Amino acid sequence: MRDYCIRVATRDDLGGARAVMLDTVYRDFGTGYVPRWHGDIVDPAGYYLASRRHTLLVAVDGGGQVVGTGALDSRGPAHPPNPRELAERYPSGETAQVRRLYVRPEGRRRGIARRLVAELVDFAVADGGYRAVYLHTDPAVPGAEAFWRSLGEVVLDEREGPGGGQGIVHFEVPMRRAVTARR
Repeated sequence: MRDYCIRVATRDDLGGARAVMLDTVYRDFGTGYVPRWHGDIVDPAGYYLASRRHTLLVAVDGGGQVVGTGALDSRGPAHPPNPRELAERYPSGETAQVRRLYVRPEGRRRGIARRLVAELVDFAVADGGYRAVYLHTDPAVPGAEAFWRSLGEVVLDEREGPGGGQGIVHFEVPMRRAVTARR
C-alpha cells in the first residue's frame, strides 16, 4: 500500500522540506550545511517557488509529514567547480537541473524517489523551454549512483579523469514524458 502522495510544495510544506534536506546533508553526506552549496535549502521559496520554471515537489506520508523532496531549476552546472565541458553542454536556461532528491530512510524502497523524478521530468517537458534534464551525484552516498544509473545516462564520471576529480558522477535523464502511475 502506498501511504504517501507527491505534490508541488506549498509554503506550508517548506519547514518539513527543509528538515528533510538538512537531515540528508548532515546524516547522509556528512558535510552539514555549506552556504555556497546549500543556499537553496534555507530559502526554498526563493529558489523553487518564485519562478514558474522551477519547482519543488514533496512526498507526504499519510500523517501529513514530508518524507521526501525533489526540486528542479533552470540553472545548469556552473564552471567552476564543475568541468567546463559540462557547463557548455548544459547551459542555464536550457537545462533543467534536478536537485535535492532526498527521501527519509523510513520512506526509502517504496518508489518515492522514482515518482519524484518522473514528476520532475514531466514538469521539464511541460515547460517547453528545456532541452535536457541534468544532475550530478556523489557516488559515496549509498545507493545514489545505482539509482541514477537506472534512470539516466552517465555523461561524465569524474573518477575516470586525471586525479579522479571530485569523484562526482554527472547524468542526463531522458527528456520524454515520464509515465507516472497516479496513486
